[in-house]
Amino acid sequence: MWRPKVMTAMTPAAFDIRTGELRDLVRRSREVVLLAAVTGAITGLGVRFFEFVVAEVAFDRVLHGPLWFAAIAPGLGLVAAALILRIVGNGASPATSDEYLRAFHDSEYPLRPRAFIGRIMAAIATLGMGGAMGLEGPSMYGGSAMGAFIQRRLPAAFRGADYRTLLVAGAAAGVAAIFKAPATGAIFALEVPFRDQMARRMLLPALVASASGYLVFVAFSSTKPIFSFDTDRAVAFQYKDLAGAVFIGIGCALGARAFSRLIRMAKAFTLRPITVRLVITGASLTGLFMLTRALTGESLTLGSGYEVFGWLGEEHAIWLLAAIFFIRCLSTAVTLAGGGVGGVFIPLVVGGAIVGRGVGDIINPLDPTLYVILGVAAFLGAGYRVPLAAVMFVAETTGQPGFIVPALFAAVAAELVMGDQSITTFQRSPS
Repeated sequence: MWRPKVMTAMTPAAFDIRTGELRDLVRRSREVVLLAAVTGAITGLGVRFFEFVVAEVAFDRVLHGPLWFAAIAPGLGLVAAALILRIVGNGASPATSDEYLRAFHDSEYPLRPRAFIGRIMAAIATLGMGGAMGLEGPSMYGGSAMGAFIQRRLPAAFRGADYRTLLVAGAAAGVAAIFKAPATGAIFALEVPFRDQMARRMLLPALVASASGYLVFVAFSSTKPIFSFDTDRAVAFQYKDLAGAVFIGIGCALGARAFSRLIRMAKAFTLRPITVRLVITGASLTGLFMLTRALTGESLTLGSGYEVFGWLGEEHAIWLLAAIFFIRCLSTAVTLAGGGVGGVFIPLVVGGAIVGRGVGDIINPLDPTLYVILGVAAFLGAGYRVPLAAVMFVAETTGQPGFIVPALFAAVAAELVMGDQSITTFQRSPS
């Protein structure tokens, strides 16, 4: 009896308080991780439904329907998106990924439910009708909006935590689900808000949400990587390929700088009167579609651009690769200029693949597959200033970890040449 009383008397009251605070912190940390997993699961389910409606219901009919309808479908999608944003979204802008970045950097910036519904519906109209943008932008925005909503409704669990915790977790889950790449989702959501820096404090919730989002998505889909290549050479590379990777990095950075300027011009064009804007962009998309059909016999301006990878599996003249690169970049910019809702992640990937194929035909025409992937890593990393996420993306989406070393060379070279340019104006430099 004597010893416990003495020890109690000798123990400072502050120690008991700090012990209680530590227990409370551990308890709340567990709640945050659990809520991040729930956010990821809900996001994964939502992204799967979004992909099903866009890709398997709407876009598949456009792609395999009459050519006359495919020619005008993107323009019709822009008209529908404009009406939805005005009526349902209460005048919301077509931005998706930029909305995540704005909310990340501004704690007072709201992700309103009505704008969220309007943007997702407008994205279905844009992408389902063949707009040349990606599904990852709405997926990332949808996950971040869901995470922010949950965190606002449960403030007690996040007392003392960063206001962006579930915002980042939801964004990571959205990217992880749509690409079936959990590590890419976490890294991209943490890397994209800043140039040359990562938001490391939200790493654990982002990883947990990415994993749960991926698991729910593939439970209703498949675990097959989104890209596949019939080659065994990916597991090995030669030293000349490292030099080629640097060359690709430089070329992709120059291309990404030009593409970034084009995207900024397209965003400025959205401020024009809606009627003029829709007429010009709709007619332009129809013209680009007809031009691509005349050059290749395929509908390469429609959709995110995954069909371009199949086309790159065949041999083509360098001038034709350059023409398709220009047309694809212009199609994305015109879709954005018309007020289309979608992402530019996959358009960057497609642009990099075309550049990589062109360089590969010069350096190693017998097997240009490696160079296609290096172009993806370099162009994506430079455009969004996310070299680490870009390298992880090519590893996860191809199932070929042998690409990592040369991809690092390409991504670093592109990052150095890119300078201060970025595809989005809402990124911030490290403070």
